[in-house]
Amino acid sequence: MSKTVEFILDLAAPNGYLAWYPLKDIVARTGAELLVTPVFLGGMHKLTGNAPPMMRDANVKGKVPYAALEFQRFLDRHAMTKFRMHPALPFNSILLQRVLVAAKDQQEMQALVDAFQPAVWEQNIDCSDVEAVGGVLAESGFDAQRLLGATQDAEVKQRLVDNTSQAVERGAFGIPTFFVGSEMWFGKERLGQLEEYLTGGKP
Repeated sequence: MSKTVEFILDLAAPNGYLAWYPLKDIVARTGAELLVTPVFLGGMHKLTGNAPPMMRDANVKGKVPYAALEFQRFLDRHAMTKFRMHPALPFNSILLQRVLVAAKDQQEMQALVDAFQPAVWEQNIDCSDVEAVGGVLAESGFDAQRLLGATQDAEVKQRLVDNTSQAVERGAFGIPTFFVGSEMWFGKERLGQLEEYLTGGKP
């Protein structure tokens, strides 16, 4: 029986972009099932007391430059040549995350992630602009009117809140976080450990 990898994701996290593509390769290699759970990173930070690394570590000598070096190494290793750091980071992702929640099923949700990742982290769209987000949806063949309209539904709003609080209750504090059952991994650097676990190795 194949295992299910749950990806706790907010599209506002650059490390979520970096993890997305290698994670899909891991899932394909191991025969695992991928499940995306959209959360709101701003809410997660508020609940946990966490903060974006560039803000949290700003006063730690050497740490932010080293994190940038590790980040670039990951980009180079995976040939992610189209990535561009978003000039508005940290930005509000509530609209994007509600669109993900409004997806009719996991297949549509993951297709939405595939559409939004390059729009956010290669084209650097304004993620709070309804027209810009709608344009991405329409160009990718989605029903933009349905999905954007659903972002104002009370049920969709509450589901995002619940996803976020439940992820925190399970131990999540940032993006990217991965769960296989009750086992949790945090960070793109743990993808190798995740694959080992899926293939029978120790976590």
